[in-house]
Amino acid sequence: MNRTSKRFPFLQAALFGGAVATTVTLTLFGPGLSRSVRAALQDSPKTVVDEAWQIVNREYVDGTFNQVDWQAVRQSLLSKNYTTREQAYVALKAALEKLGDPYTRFMDPKQYEALSNQTAGELSGVGIRLEVDGKSKILTVVEPIDNSPAAKAGIKPGDQILAIDGKPTFGLSVEDASNLIRGEVGTKVTLRIMRSGEDINQILMRERIELPTVRYSLNQEGNVRVGYIRLSEFSSHAAEQMQRAIQNLKSQNAEAFVLDLRGNPGGLLQASVEITRMWLETGTIVRTVDRRGNNEEISTNRTALTDLPLAILVDGNSASSSEILTGALKDNNRAAVVGTQTFGKALVQSVHELSDGSGLAVTIAHYYTPNGTDISHKGIAPDVKVELTEAQRQTLSTNPKLIGTKEDPQYAQAISVLEQPAVLKPSGPKPAKSASN
Repeated sequence: MNRTSKRFPFLQAALFGGAVATTVTLTLFGPGLSRSVRAALQDSPKTVVDEAWQIVNREYVDGTFNQVDWQAVRQSLLSKNYTTREQAYVALKAALEKLGDPYTRFMDPKQYEALSNQTAGELSGVGIRLEVDGKSKILTVVEPIDNSPAAKAGIKPGDQILAIDGKPTFGLSVEDASNLIRGEVGTKVTLRIMRSGEDINQILMRERIELPTVRYSLNQEGNVRVGYIRLSEFSSHAAEQMQRAIQNLKSQNAEAFVLDLRGNPGGLLQASVEITRMWLETGTIVRTVDRRGNNEEISTNRTALTDLPLAILVDGNSASSSEILTGALKDNNRAAVVGTQTFGKALVQSVHELSDGSGLAVTIAHYYTPNGTDISHKGIAPDVKVELTEAQRQTLSTNPKLIGTKEDPQYAQAISVLEQPAVLKPSGPKPAKSASN
């Protein structure tokens, strides 16, 4: 059966992200195949193989397909006999590798489902963050998510999860335990919890949980009230969460902002555009170019929420959508960028759901910062360079509560930039001179 594909233009480093745009219908198998051949293919693993081939043929950013005869690739793929879908998946992955593009990739149904959940910024579960305690090796609650079933039931940080629906958790990884807790909305899960020596059986109803991607606080730094915002990824809920954060911090009379994009691998293109518009009143945000040379320039729309001074924290894991936001604010002299060189991913992908529930991410365009800079494999250079020592990285990793405090050298340098008299003006900070730490 032909299915409508979900098409997600997105930007993200290393693995994947996603952004919902329009829906398109796949043309299965295309011209050149007889009706009898097409009928035979419908019920074979070749269905997905040809769906994926056609998407790449139609959309891939490099019209030469990395100097590969893409028509010959199709004939080779369809000439093979696949006894299982897994065999077809292996062949398809091998064909995609010929493009030499790590971002054009096939996802089996489980991987595609994980992508969909990630980009949606939602999951079906009870809303708890877990870790395996380093000393006891016991599965432990880090925190319940606000307004989740876990929070409403009184689950507390430090609670030890001994069993999930009767299955002991000792020896389980966080991922395996999370998979047991997640499930369909409206179904129940029973957690056996140990709290201060008390053994508790807690029954929770699974709900659709909006995952927080924005965390913020108001910090009094000397004479300046600084709104600190950390954005972990550009999911579909990131923009609305960012809007709430900015508005709440403004209502608390924040005088300047630090936007922390360190470790943010990217995500939805539209989310990066919407968030940029919250900080930037006028100017170009990004320009994309597809394989036919078509240019699309995305600009602001005079809807900025604040013009207060702003510093951005970045590192080598700030990528893709993070770099769009950083590049736009830097090139428009809206923010001072502090930290280390960003990742350097200047490519746009679209993601399609295939007929068997698997998925395909395909690179469809390059992007450039407002000044026309191609950051591919180079990244964005900070205005103020602050390298962390190995000891400093270890300290922040083992004590995450220190992130965004004066014990965090990159944050501390951002505060120093914001405290400069020339910066603390409504027009926003100007790029600062290079420094190191």
